[in-house]
Parts: sequence; C-alpha cells; structure tokens
Amino acid sequence: MSDKTWTKIGKAGELKATELQQIEIAGKKIALSYKDGKFGAISGTCLHVGGPLGKGTIKDDYVICPWHSWDYHRITGIGSGLKDAVPQYELKEENGDLFINLTPITQAKHSKHPKHPLTRKIERAPGPIRVAGISTTVMNKKNPRYSTSEVLLEESLKHAASEHGAETKLIRLSDLNFSHCEGYYSKSAHACTWPCTITQFDSKDELTEVYEAFVFWADAVIISTPIRWGAASSLYYKMTERMNAVQNQMTITNRVLIQNKAASFIITGGQDNIQSVVGQMMMFFGELGFSFPQFPFIAHSRGWHAEDMENNVAYVQKSGRLKEGAHALADRSVTLAKELIKKSAPLCEVEKGGRKAQ
Repeated sequence: MSDKTWTKIGKAGELKATELQQIEIAGKKIALSYKDGKFGAISGTCLHVGGPLGKGTIKDDYVICPWHSWDYHRITGIGSGLKDAVPQYELKEENGDLFINLTPITQAKHSKHPKHPLTRKIERAPGPIRVAGISTTVMNKKNPRYSTSEVLLEESLKHAASEHGAETKLIRLSDLNFSHCEGYYSKSAHACTWPCTITQFDSKDELTEVYEAFVFWADAVIISTPIRWGAASSLYYKMTERMNAVQNQMTITNRVLIQNKAASFIITGGQDNIQSVVGQMMMFFGELGFSFPQFPFIAHSRGWHAEDMENNVAYVQKSGRLKEGAHALADRSVTLAKELIKKSAPLCEVEKGGRKAQ
C-alpha cells in the first residue's frame, strides 16, 4: 500500500459522528458515510444531473440523491438497478485519522438512457397557423357539467379554424393524468430540469401534451379558466407550477424555450375579480416568453351577489356579445401570431430571464 497516495480527511472519531456528509478534497467531491462500524466513500456527484450525494440520505446502505432520488451503494457506488455506478474510493484509518486515496478504485458507469422527445430541437414546422386551447376548468369526466369558460374557448377555436384556416387543438386539463410539481427547484435551481424531471421519470405523466403545445406545436394559445374564490382554477395552478421547468431554463442556462408565440385568455365566473385573475395569468405567461395581442382577454361575471348560477349559465348560452368577443379574441391572437412568425427571430438567450446576475 506504500505506492498509494493518501490524503488526510480528518479525525476518524469526529467523522464517525455524521452518517453521511459531503466533503471536498483537492477539488473532488466525496460522499463520505459511516454506518454499522464502517466508513464508505464514493463520488459526491450524482450521474443524473450532478446532485450532491453527500447531502442526501442513507437507506438500506444506499445513498439517496437529494435532488431526484437516484441511489448508489454507499461503499461500492453501484446503483440499485445495477446499470449505473459512481466511483468508489479507498479509505484507511491510521493513528486516529481517516485517510482517502483520491485515485478511485472503480470507474463511473453511466448506462445510456433514451432521450426524451421533449429534448429535440425547437423549430416551427411548416404549415398553417396553429392554435391550442387550454381549458383549466375542473370537470367530472363521467358526468361533465356545462362550462361557460370552456364553451367560449371552443367558440374561439372554431372561429380560428373557419375564418383563418388555423389548425386547432383543445386540451382539457381535466382529461389529463399528471402529477403536482414536487418542488425540485426548492432543493436547487439546477434540480429543476428540462424536460421536467417528473415527465422524464414517469412515462404516464400526461402533461407532456401541454409541454408539446406550448414549446413546439402552437403559434398561439388561448387559456380559459373559471373564477374560483377570486382566483383561477386549481387545475390552472397545478399546470403552471409544472411550467417552472420551462421558465427555469432562462434562470439557470439563459435558454428561452418559448418565443414568437401569442397568448390570450378567457375568464368567466360567478364572482368578480376578473382583473386580478387575468393580471396573474398575463404575468405568468409573459414570464414564460409569450407575447400578447392588444386587448388580450375576454371575461364575464355577474358579480359577487349573483349566486343564481343557473342564470349565469343561461346568460352565457344566449349571449351573442360573448360569442363575438370570443371570435374577436381569436382574430387578435391569430393576427399577432402571424406577425411573430414573419419576424421569426431565432430562439435567444436571455440572462436569467431578463434579470441581471447580482
């Protein structure tokens, strides 16, 4: 063992007090563990997107990455799936000190994982204007009720198709099976990935349809929502939380995923608060990179006192003005989308999404 170069980590007794810790020696990050009377040392960098393994947890002798839960045996570095492994480092105790040989005794093994379809190059396919409608109203699939916001959205899409020759697509969030955002960004900005980590790991996560529409397919999107206690629907917020994977690309890589696209909005409800609801929606979609036409929303509410909701539904069903408004909103959205396509600026880089680094 004399031909090995050993580097002192510290007092063994002190290091035994912590089951798992991230240390850095000579520029190398190490996940150092102590359990059941034995030290273990493996690379402190996860093979997935570089999460700090030493800041994770240990379960059944496996180090669990704190970012996305990839795991590696704390001594051998081999993943539980046996396809991936991080380097293992040799340790020795001498005169009460713990030493490490910084030349790993095993090498990293990173199996090939197929690329997710959302990783492909972002470019507009040739063809007519494409308009996606996103209905965020919560609905019972077996016994759907009449939705005033969704009906007006359908009017907009029909008009865009008949008057502008647009391809249209209606996406009902209530039809999609997708998970809530798990807050990876709260762990680290770099833990929030594109494509969304949930989408990467769960092939059954159906929010992929919305990502496809926003980032790749649509030239214009029209989002409709009811007013629920002075705010947009709960499904709307469930969707927008998952859009953090889109916006965060600007923050950590200066990469804009959405550009040269129009967004507009339809808001209806039994209580007032229209300006507040649309204000939040415009702010959020502006942060994603969308542009807005002049007069970017239509809305309807009979006010807080109008609790006779059957009359509210009847009003929307009979209102020619609301239908005309939905048609005009489609006109403005398609017109702006056409102008944006003409300018066709390439996807750009924006430092921290327009916010200068401190």
